[in-house]
This record gives sequence, C-alpha cells and structure tokens, in this order.
Amino acid sequence: MENALKINGVVKKYKDFTLGEINTVIPSGFATALIGVNGAGKTTLIDVLCGVTGKNSGEVVYFDKLTDSDSNEVRNSIGYCSSANFFPLDWNLKKIEASMELGFDGFSRERFGELCKRFKVGDPNDRKQKKLMKMSDGNRMRTYLAAVLARDTKLLVLDEPASSLDPLARDMLCDIFREYIAEGNGERSVLFSTHNIADMEYATDYAIFMAGGKIVEQGFVEDLKEKYILVHGEADKSEQAKKLMISYIGNSSNFEGIALAENTVQLSQLDTAVEKPNLQQLSVGILRKADRDGE
Repeated sequence: MENALKINGVVKKYKDFTLGEINTVIPSGFATALIGVNGAGKTTLIDVLCGVTGKNSGEVVYFDKLTDSDSNEVRNSIGYCSSANFFPLDWNLKKIEASMELGFDGFSRERFGELCKRFKVGDPNDRKQKKLMKMSDGNRMRTYLAAVLARDTKLLVLDEPASSLDPLARDMLCDIFREYIAEGNGERSVLFSTHNIADMEYATDYAIFMAGGKIVEQGFVEDLKEKYILVHGEADKSEQAKKLMISYIGNSSNFEGIALAENTVQLSQLDTAVEKPNLQQLSVGILRKADRDGE
C-alpha cells in the first residue's frame, strides 16, 4: 500500500510541550483522523507536516518520494486548512479567490464559485460581499474549505475542520471527504484532526489517537473495532470486570467501558454484555486510558 505521508521519528520541542517521537503513516486513498483532547499535539503535528513550523528531528516523506515540505510539488499537492484565521479577516470571497489563484497551481475559480454556493457563503462574482470578519465562525470555516477544495490536490490536511460547523454542515463535510477521495481513484487522501469524533465517524477510515504529544493507538477503524470490545455489566461484577478493562466508568447500579477483545470470554463469564464499540466509544476508552497512564 502506498502512503500519502510517512513520518519517521519526528520531534518538535517547545518550552512546555514536546511532540514525539512520532512514527506513523497516513495511508493513501483513505481519510485519517487525528483524535485527541485539546493539547494532545494534533495541531503541532499538522503544522510540522505542512511546513508551518519546523521540527527538531525526524523526517517526513510525502507521496513515497519527497522530503521537502517547501518544494513546489509538495506545496501544490497538499491542501492545508487551519480553523484559525486562515485569511485576513478584512478579505471577501473575491480577494480569497484572487490570492488562491496567484498562490497555487490548479486552483479553479469555477470550482470555488460552485463550492461557495454549495456551502451557502455567497457568490465570488457578486458586487456586494461580506468580509470574513462579518461572517459567523461556521461560515468562515466553510469559506476556508471552499478555497482549499477548489484546488487540484492529492492530500487534504485540515485542522479541526468540524469544530465550528453545525451538524448538517458536518454531515456535508463527510460527504465531501468521500467525494474527494473517490475522484482520486486511490491517489487522494484526507488527514484531519478532531477532539470530537461523534459526527465524523462516517468519514473516518484510519484513526491515530494522540495524548501528551505521542501516539497511543492507531489503525484502520474496522481493525480497531475487532481489537476492542464495549462492555456493560451490573455493579456487583464491576470489581472483577475492572481488572480486565482498559477504561471503566460506573455507578451504584452498572458499569461500562472498553476492553481488549482477547478478554471477551472471561468478561462474558461475569454475565456482562459485550458488543462492538463505535468510534466515539472507542475514542473515549482509549483516551481515558492514556490520561490515566499519564498521571
């Protein structure tokens, strides 16, 4: 399998935070989610991958052949979008359109106009347009996404793209991810960060869980759902069950948590209910364990 990115031993040090050492791949032809709480290192990793900030050590290989994030080929192949102020706030759609056309090969004015209409943020050809500062957070994010998606790229790298979107817009974003990947015939990929996976599970093929600047779990979602199980049980069995679980929450009547699938038989003998977790439940369980281990 080809890789959109291969990350070898990447470290980025700040005064009060260290990312890494990070070793992972972003598989080509899939949507990969970086999952973790705020401060886990997701944005730092994305900034390193996109050349926004430098790294202290390690190497990133782009599309199995390139290592320079500043090269024209890499810059034109990656569609990067931040949830922060991606463009000056006094810009409107027309200025964004002109800057993207000047800055990147493969930017389509026609595609940008279509996406602006689809996202209901306006028309770049209208005489009167709202400036970004006059838009809601959600509409600003939609505008940023329209600008990035109007380019002909091989990889989208999006930092918290769903954080300011309403549920309907998040659902639309999932559809757009699928369309983008399908149109690439296996050569397009998406990498996005999130601290709330509930509305983005449909768009996620591969998951990388981060905590404290490190990767604590990773894999294809369907494989992870085979590796772990969701466990429910009554409180009188909780102490025995807890010993076999990686995360646990309970009250006076019942408990719930995540365990390794290899413990299914033992947990079933405690009259627990065992089922396949969804990605949200899996995320909570894995990140709870990481938080506990980091104390």
